[in-house]
Amino acid sequence: MTVEQLQDKPDIGVRERLLTAATELFARKGYASTTVREIVNAAGVTKPVLYYYFQNKEGIYLELMGVSFLKFEALINTTRNETGQASSKILALCGNLMVLVSENLQIARVMYAIYYGPPQGAPFFDCDVFHFKLQDTLQEFINEGIAAGEFRDSNPLDMTWAVLGAINIAIDMELSHPDMALGRAG
Repeated sequence: MTVEQLQDKPDIGVRERLLTAATELFARKGYASTTVREIVNAAGVTKPVLYYYFQNKEGIYLELMGVSFLKFEALINTTRNETGQASSKILALCGNLMVLVSENLQIARVMYAIYYGPPQGAPFFDCDVFHFKLQDTLQEFINEGIAAGEFRDSNPLDMTWAVLGAINIAIDMELSHPDMALGRAG
């Protein structure tokens, strides 16, 4: 949803409007270049309302990252609880991860910009936890597949990195070249 669409939808909760406005502005302008005034104007509220819900711009950012992590963690837990072959679990994890990124593209852009880009003064959020949870889950599935004879006996860490590389390329395409994005099927 864009800032313009937000202003036309007074029925959306104030808190959600603030989060949506901040996400769009952080993704478009960067965290450091986005002001509280811009966020509240885009959300159609006043500064005291933002301060009531989030205390400050840092609070909004930390909320966005925290909610994103909870969605990611739920995806990991759901996939870990699936039954079936390891290859099916890996494909499900990759596909569901691409859906999550696609549905939360602006937040993914903010995360990538802050993690890989120049420092923007954003409060610390341990984005490495996303990577390590994904890596551990993939390696767990690969070890399952090797033990079951589904995959050849090879170095599980090398195999994990091969899958992570493919995932990262797919996410990068989604973020940087949406016209060439692979999507879930890719």
